[in-house]
Amino acid sequence: MSAQGVAVLLSWLSCCGSAVWRYSTNSPNYHIFSTRSTIKLEYEGTLFSEWSVPGTCSVKNKRSPQTELRCSSPGVHTVRPIVTGPDSEEERNLPVDSSHICFLWYFKIISFYHNLTQVVVIWIYDPENADPSELLWNANEPSLNSIILTKQLATLGQKPTIYTTLRKRIYLPHDKMENGTWHVLIPMTYDDALKEIKGNQVAFQDCFIADFIFLLTFPLLTIPEIPGYLPISSPHGSQLMAAWAACVPSSVVVVADMETFQTNDSFRTWTRIRVPPNILTEDERHSVSDVSLSRDGIFFLINGILYLKSFTEFKRLGISENLPDSGIIGITTRKWCWVKYLLKVKGRRSSMAIWTKNEVYLGYIFLKFVKIITTEKLKNLLNISSAATLTIHNVEYPGHPLELALFLNYCDTCNVNKTIYLVIYNEDTKQWMSQDFALDVSIDSFLTPHFIYGALPDFILQDKHRIYYCYHNFTETGVVQTPTEFGNLSRLSHNSSIHAIFMDYFGNIVVKMENNIMFYFKINIRDAIKLHSWTNSITKSFFLLSSSAQIYFIYVFENGTVQPREYPLKLESQSANFNTKEKCPYMAFHNNIFHVFYFLDKGQNLSIWAQIVYPENVGLYIVVESYGPNILQEKEQVHYEIALGYCTKTVTVTFFQNTNYEAVDDYFKLQDQNTGLLLVQLRPSEYSKTCPIAQKVFQLAVGCDSTKFIAVKGFNKKDCLQHDFFYVIEKSYLRNQPSKNLRVKYNWKKYGCPLRLDFGEKFHPLVQLYNDNGYVEDVEVNFIVWEIHGRNDYSFNNTMKKSGCLNEAQTWKSMTKLNQHLPLEEAWGPENYKHCFSYAIGKPGDLNQPYEIINKSNYNHLIWPEDHSGMYVFRVKILDPNYSFCNLTAIFAIETFGMIPSPSGYLVAAFLFVLMLLFFSILVLSYFHYMRIYKQYLYEPINRYDRKQKNN
Repeated sequence: MSAQGVAVLLSWLSCCGSAVWRYSTNSPNYHIFSTRSTIKLEYEGTLFSEWSVPGTCSVKNKRSPQTELRCSSPGVHTVRPIVTGPDSEEERNLPVDSSHICFLWYFKIISFYHNLTQVVVIWIYDPENADPSELLWNANEPSLNSIILTKQLATLGQKPTIYTTLRKRIYLPHDKMENGTWHVLIPMTYDDALKEIKGNQVAFQDCFIADFIFLLTFPLLTIPEIPGYLPISSPHGSQLMAAWAACVPSSVVVVADMETFQTNDSFRTWTRIRVPPNILTEDERHSVSDVSLSRDGIFFLINGILYLKSFTEFKRLGISENLPDSGIIGITTRKWCWVKYLLKVKGRRSSMAIWTKNEVYLGYIFLKFVKIITTEKLKNLLNISSAATLTIHNVEYPGHPLELALFLNYCDTCNVNKTIYLVIYNEDTKQWMSQDFALDVSIDSFLTPHFIYGALPDFILQDKHRIYYCYHNFTETGVVQTPTEFGNLSRLSHNSSIHAIFMDYFGNIVVKMENNIMFYFKINIRDAIKLHSWTNSITKSFFLLSSSAQIYFIYVFENGTVQPREYPLKLESQSANFNTKEKCPYMAFHNNIFHVFYFLDKGQNLSIWAQIVYPENVGLYIVVESYGPNILQEKEQVHYEIALGYCTKTVTVTFFQNTNYEAVDDYFKLQDQNTGLLLVQLRPSEYSKTCPIAQKVFQLAVGCDSTKFIAVKGFNKKDCLQHDFFYVIEKSYLRNQPSKNLRVKYNWKKYGCPLRLDFGEKFHPLVQLYNDNGYVEDVEVNFIVWEIHGRNDYSFNNTMKKSGCLNEAQTWKSMTKLNQHLPLEEAWGPENYKHCFSYAIGKPGDLNQPYEIINKSNYNHLIWPEDHSGMYVFRVKILDPNYSFCNLTAIFAIETFGMIPSPSGYLVAAFLFVLMLLFFSILVLSYFHYMRIYKQYLYEPINRYDRKQKNN
């Protein structure tokens, strides 16, 4: 934050409200908080006297409300302001490290839309000696100090590398530096947004560079502000509301009581969202009760009606979009980001939910809405009496990527109390599941659910004063306790009400009251502590996630100023927990889970391990929990060691299937029964608020990986003339013996380059498996090939007998005859494959027939006709039913050459007739020709002699 920004903020905060004090550093997100850091102290209030700091720390100006603190030795240092009057300000216990991390990576993004790429310009900077523009993160080029530092470290061998967290991609910079910067070219992506800059282990003056995590996705456009449009806001005096994209938390919309603001970079830059005049009345424009953000735009809920603000329009949604025209009481979107997930049925996952008192709708992109349930149907599903009252209380998306949770109001007389029930809907299976949860509350209570980031559907509920918890798959419920007042947070915060709850992926939970007092606890923890005051009681604020996945506050002031400010949750929780003497029961918790999504195909297994180190006689263990269909078996092994008073317990868990899919009655049904999505989590049996990470969560999908495909080795789209052409297949070479020849168009984009083979050269296809990361393996199981245009003028060199068959093997002829109602490509496959290597399977027959099944090791080759050449386009399909859930196919083309085509009998006869005719014609012509010569030399001399005699 700039000095001007701090001054503006302090002027607003100090004008009224209770006194608070804060601290900050030059490094973003308090990344460096060590003996080398300059800690800036800020006090707002009128009673300040001086700063109280330990002897190992020094203050630049002890009597200034805004000063700088440096601590020369590591440890926990107690700092507090001394004020005049009988009251005293709270103290903080600041944990200062002696880290060798001194430098940070700085980056800026240049987007190129013509080829959908981004260039990340990177350099190194020292936060303690950086240019102000670098501290504000609006520098376009490195400062002189940063250029010198970057070149010095580059000379020592430093070079940054960008790693992506989700897809595990690696991007390297160009070899040549430009003006003290590196340039890394990366593609624009939606599903690989979380990235990390890492460098080599190079030190300069005993200082290293910290790794830096940041969010970089496909550039998002902000809805422009149009002159003449009017503000849209919440009712006057209401608290801030916010909505953000689950996988892009830096894209945020905040609704205040005077304006609505939007950003795509965590409020470094922001615009106002306004609506055209004459659509809403003055009261309607200031009556926003809820807001949601999606790819279609910003949804506003106003007086029970849903409106959409997009790039091009602002319109009311209703009957034409399959939504109710009024009576909507809530909208919500997903809170946890799952980039990958498995859908067994074809379809899309919803992006938002809309509900009235009696109906629930799911929303999809492009403004598609579907009503999924009514309370009347829910009564039948839950066996509730038709005379009872059942309404929808609240709706929220849980941690599972395919589920939706409905909290229902149930009562008979509905005078004093009501019961809250929970049902969960699975979007993939379309099933409703009633959960073992019931909570009795007063009739006017309204509860807001917040689902925990975990495998199980654990959650907390908030009303105005308390937090209810439901842990360990509905087995543990209660109220989150406090040291006094039995969990009533309002009594500990000057009778303020709960405003919002923040939860992150590391198990941290922060409860913010309307007067900005905050409480802290972690998932599966049953008590909360009060955090130090960070913002005065009258400033309107909300907390969100920044582009580097760190918490920050957003302040909105009455003059329309928006001010973001980072919040050091880790430091503040450590300070608040310092005097409680609470310790984490374990020393370390490690695991080898490096992905959040794993795919298991047939025959595959997944082995994971987790290790916990704890003091002797504590008795901890690792809990492995899964949530989802019962489709996997687990094998668990535990290894235990003890040394020097510490215990190390390692658990190894293997997930696998042993189902045999060969020769079953219903292949596709058995596949469907054994596919699905599981959520798995590993956690220590005990932990506390001081533990760094509460649990590890990942998805385990059993089924077809859509990124998996096969290809035949040796085929590409580069080694030939890239064009389409036509060729003719003679009717006698076609499988169905049509009445005329077949004219075929060769589609180069689809078929690729054909492989040219001599007619005497046999061909053995080598099938290879790939996924989005590249080559995986050579396929060793059985597969089949067929010519897609119907040619059957090729054969195989192996016979059934030579291949070891005991009964007649399946062939294309037998399978098409057996499945005449199916097209050729569906007549034979893994669903009906039966091998021929058992007397119990199949029937005796002619084993001298060609064996039409190929694999990598059986040396079965395709052989070509010797009397003609041709173009063949083959499709290959994996035949082994135990290889993959996917229907793996590929196309390759072969052109044979070398044989002069054999002419037809009619052509030969015609040629012989013409030849004989020509021969006899030549004989006749020769006869007359020689007769003319004979006459010339026989009679002409006699005539000349007779004339000569007469002349004499």
